[in-house]
Amino acid sequence: MSGWYSGDIIGGIMATPALHTLTPAQFIARWQDAGFGERAGAQSFFNDLCALVGHPTPAAYGNPDAYTFEKSVPGGFADAYLEERFGWEFKGRDAQLDSAFNQLLRYQVYLKTPPLLIVSSFQTIRIRTNFPGMETILHEIPVAGLDEPANLELLRNVFFAPDALRPERSIEQVTEETALLFRDIVTDLERHSAADRNGDPERLARHLNRIVFCLYAEDAGLLPNAPFANILHQHTRRPDLANRAINGLFEQMAGGGMFGADAIPHFNGDLFSAADPMELSAAALQRLGEAAGKNWRNIDPSIFGTLFERALDASKRAQTGAHYTGADDIMLVVDPVVMQPLRREWDAARQEIDGLLADADDSDGAKARLEQFRRRLASVTVLDPACGSGNFLYIALRALLDLEKQVIDYAVAQGWDNLTPTVKPDQMLGLEINHYAAELARTALWIGYIQWHQNNGFPYTQEPILTPRNTIRLTDAILDLSDADNPAETTWPAAEFIVGNPPFLGNKMMRRGVGDAIVDSIYAVYSNRLPRGSDLCCYWLEKARAQIADNKSKRAGLLGTQGIRGGANRRVLQRIKESGDIFMAYPDREWVLDGAMVHISIVGFDDGSEKERLFDGVISDASINANLTVGVDLTSVRQLPENAGIAFQGFNRVGNFDVDPDTAIDMLNAPNPHGKPNSDVLKPYRNARDFLDKPRGVYTVDFGVAMSEYDAALYELPFEFIRAGVKPERERNRNRRAREMWWLYQLPGIELRKALDGLERYIATGRVSKHRIFAWLDGAIMPDSALVIFARTDDYTLGVLHSRIHELWARALGTQLREAESGFRYTPTTCFETFPFPQPTDGQRDAIAAVAVELNWLRENWLNPVVEDGSSEVNAAELRRRTLTNLYNQRPSWLANAHSVLDAAVADAYGWPTDLGDAAVLERLLELNLGRAAV
Repeated sequence: MSGWYSGDIIGGIMATPALHTLTPAQFIARWQDAGFGERAGAQSFFNDLCALVGHPTPAAYGNPDAYTFEKSVPGGFADAYLEERFGWEFKGRDAQLDSAFNQLLRYQVYLKTPPLLIVSSFQTIRIRTNFPGMETILHEIPVAGLDEPANLELLRNVFFAPDALRPERSIEQVTEETALLFRDIVTDLERHSAADRNGDPERLARHLNRIVFCLYAEDAGLLPNAPFANILHQHTRRPDLANRAINGLFEQMAGGGMFGADAIPHFNGDLFSAADPMELSAAALQRLGEAAGKNWRNIDPSIFGTLFERALDASKRAQTGAHYTGADDIMLVVDPVVMQPLRREWDAARQEIDGLLADADDSDGAKARLEQFRRRLASVTVLDPACGSGNFLYIALRALLDLEKQVIDYAVAQGWDNLTPTVKPDQMLGLEINHYAAELARTALWIGYIQWHQNNGFPYTQEPILTPRNTIRLTDAILDLSDADNPAETTWPAAEFIVGNPPFLGNKMMRRGVGDAIVDSIYAVYSNRLPRGSDLCCYWLEKARAQIADNKSKRAGLLGTQGIRGGANRRVLQRIKESGDIFMAYPDREWVLDGAMVHISIVGFDDGSEKERLFDGVISDASINANLTVGVDLTSVRQLPENAGIAFQGFNRVGNFDVDPDTAIDMLNAPNPHGKPNSDVLKPYRNARDFLDKPRGVYTVDFGVAMSEYDAALYELPFEFIRAGVKPERERNRNRRAREMWWLYQLPGIELRKALDGLERYIATGRVSKHRIFAWLDGAIMPDSALVIFARTDDYTLGVLHSRIHELWARALGTQLREAESGFRYTPTTCFETFPFPQPTDGQRDAIAAVAVELNWLRENWLNPVVEDGSSEVNAAELRRRTLTNLYNQRPSWLANAHSVLDAAVADAYGWPTDLGDAAVLERLLELNLGRAAV
């Protein structure tokens, strides 16, 4: 066995053969009845293990930094350490192994978080996996059983191949599996509850959370001898006995007592305090039996709430298995808002303590300063005013505990022992309107709190185990409806920090999402602070701003829709900057919302005290503007009278006025009672898809702005077509005009019609588009509301609009929509009416027009290539692929060259260099805008 591993490379160093070898029988004989104490025999025991598996001893290895006995860590030593393999603690008796493991948990960060944490006596070796993100597996090897091949192989893998012990499942997978299994339990329980108990959701949520916590408490060692699992095992077929036993167990957990022969700790908290038994069916009990076999100790509190909320709440059950927001994303908010200032405080406190120790040798003063900072951490409060199932609050709690652990480790290094964390879950405050989510937030915080202690080597000895979690309030966060006749603003609790993810309802979806009465009440209550039409999330930002302005909070970090940067929404960001400032922003960040990936904005703000700026994850010296940009502040731009009456959004019809090509031909050929042609009211139509891809040949029925129902009916086929397709939908419309004049577009576009009247062509662009493309449309075409049109026929205007200079301006002032994540919204009022056109000479105007004509001609030839006889130069399949979208996705050299020539011509008209940087372009455009607006 001596040369068996002699060529292996361990930790980057060639391993040498062990100094001697032992057979399993020899090892067992030497150690199973050894009378050594821990100090006397630990290193000899370890060296003999090396001989047993053929691995070098620390002395023979020759690299004490990577492999050694008594590896120094703050406050102590790890008895044995092998880099990238394990940390190892020895104790003389098995009864001491739990305390040894807690030591290792405390040391692990200083041991570079080894994949294996091992504790052993001279009778037992316990190996716990410690792979980041993976569930924990315990392997136990009795010393007397080392002659068994499986045990010996396991021990060899500890030294040579720790990845062989890597668990198969991640913590995320464990949590997902338990949530999926629980979904079926909940569905059955809901059916039973609805039939027998009238389906009280708050009561059901409480009962289900008791079950979840019981399952966790058993695996975490808080509930001895697994009484809940035993009930399920013994009485699955007798629901009456099982339910009686479960409810009896809950009663004992409430105050502590005996359950059979087992002493039950005092849990209380408000989770078990009120006796309110519910009945589980046989099917639910059977599924719970399966659930009890899962690894509840390893569930991940950062996603636990979300996954179990989907299982508990029927309205969210379809999201089960979909994406969810992870801890790293939440830390994008929690770290700069909550932890950054606290870390700065700790750095300052540590410097003071170091000075007291070094300069004045004032140990008592140093201890007092450290305890002062620990009291500071215990006083921190964090509010999530839309806490859901508690993800943000748990991450904030964990981060505070991690910082306090650093403080405790520092104290231990000074010889100040026996400190335990003082940060508590009741420092986390939440507001939530959903019963299930609020209960899960309470449970997630407790599970996460207990789990953190156990994972970081602090035995959880609190009695009672739980305390009331009344800091999570079940309430609407922005509207107090306790007096239904007089809605008021909800009062938020004072909290030093505010973080969270408010509801993502755009203003157009608010009425559908929460109802007309609620929306009208919100508008009334906040009418003097935010404009109507603000997205729902804006009200959370405004209330957080007010909390800071009233000295009830210091800092806030909240998510918002993409639209928060512009339009009516921007007012809330302007108010934030008026009473304080924005110190952190992610203007465009991917995020998981309701199981789907969307784009959002993140905003961090305070009273203006914070001097460091974080923009898109990068520290910046530049101020963050109210449109969530840095550098040039375009929020001060003004609309220019010279641009008025040119740009419009297309027709907003509200209803299915579309007529397919074949039906349109039949209508155009059909006679009418009054002898007039249907072409009067049947017109070619384009939406953004027609514009950017291939036109579908669709027509629209347009009876103008005031045609009577009597006159419209004389256009027989078009009228009957929309009477069947539009009228039923319009009859449900809340707008009176839309209901009563159903045959007309809901917004008839009077000014748009005047602007287009008599034009042979006009310029169009998609309102939301990945590429900002401008092109001509025939004057006879009716544009859809998804298009922005420009009532101009000259090539010069097309050239300026399609220049880099205008696109920079439009993108800087436009916004990105959640439902069109890859595209920016072009708005006539903000993107066009504020844009200062150049004031060219006649020659410069002609040059721009000529280049625009060339660009348009090249594009049209590419889109619809023909030869002299009128036939196409490409096959049908290729012709279908030739669209403006695909052209600008590919951006061939000829197209790039044409745009470069156009950009140069437009820059020349401004009198600017062609290679002027983006920021400089925006600065000069802003100067022109403000100068012309002031005239």
